Amino acid sequence: MSAKLNTLPDRLLDWYAVSARDLPWRMGPAARATGERPDPYRVWLAEIMLQQTTVPHGARYFLAFTERWPDVGALAEAKDEEVMAAWAGLGYYARARNLLKCARQVQALGGFPKTAKELIKLPGIGPYTAGAVAALAFGERAAAVDGNVERVFSRLLALSGPWDKAKARICREVSALVPADRPAEFAEALMDLGATICAPKRPNCLICPVSEFCKAREEGVPERYPVKTKKKPKPHRTGHVFLLVDGDHILLERRPDKGLLGGMLGLPGSDWREGELGEMTGAPARGDWRALGEVRHVFTHFSLGLTVWQGTLDGDRPDGVWTQIEAVDGLPSVFAKAFALLERG
Repeated sequence: MSAKLNTLPDRLLDWYAVSARDLPWRMGPAARATGERPDPYRVWLAEIMLQQTTVPHGARYFLAFTERWPDVGALAEAKDEEVMAAWAGLGYYARARNLLKCARQVQALGGFPKTAKELIKLPGIGPYTAGAVAALAFGERAAAVDGNVERVFSRLLALSGPWDKAKARICREVSALVPADRPAEFAEALMDLGATICAPKRPNCLICPVSEFCKAREEGVPERYPVKTKKKPKPHRTGHVFLLVDGDHILLERRPDKGLLGGMLGLPGSDWREGELGEMTGAPARGDWRALGEVRHVFTHFSLGLTVWQGTLDGDRPDGVWTQIEAVDGLPSVFAKAFALLERG
């Protein structure tokens, strides 16, 4: 541990005691002071949902999930397609598949493991989530290092050089600083600091409770950190997607369990390929097809442009999930954008 940082936890926790965010999954500092502890299920569910998701967006899903499936046993017994539909719009759908696998393993175990070492063995739980659940739910002296915490410590230490080495040092520093008696509040305080004050582009150093420890502030350019290798531009793919209508029904399809958007209900379409968009291919049936426009979506590793076609069925219904148009719900965002272009009679 850097000698200068050894008094940082006390300063940070004093700030957190009066500035903690009120979040639906959080046990606040006042409640913790009385001896209350959070439900591990709610802690775990929130951490999975908040990966690559903003707090306001994730909160809506968290409240809906916990109302429908209030404990891990209820989630473990849920139907796959219901959970996948409820997850639609949160993105990164492998998380939803792993959510179910994890819930069922936890149910079989009789409860969540209480240490990061055991939690990381469960589906969908990596080093950060294991540390966060262990600290927040069970009070283990474990480090929870997410993007917010990496940004805070890259500035506190003014870390440059290879980012993988910087991340390794951040993990060591945070692990050494976690107070044995208040690991949960320390983890939450760091998250709040990164989310509300030590922001990516405009850090508010004037009200930062730990600014005196910050080397980046001393340099006068805290927003310069973290110093990361520039990412390569994402490749762009194109394709066609089809709105096939028969009366008041529309054709949907269940995507394969494995792969992008696995297990989700979607719209039929062509393959997604890099390069210029070719002529219409992949139509699910004969019909009077007309282009409605284009939708764009950005995935983790590529961007996508889809030409949206609408057609009225001419002949027998092809196999698929024929659904009343008014009842369509729970489509992944890319397909929801295409469905929104549907012209209804």
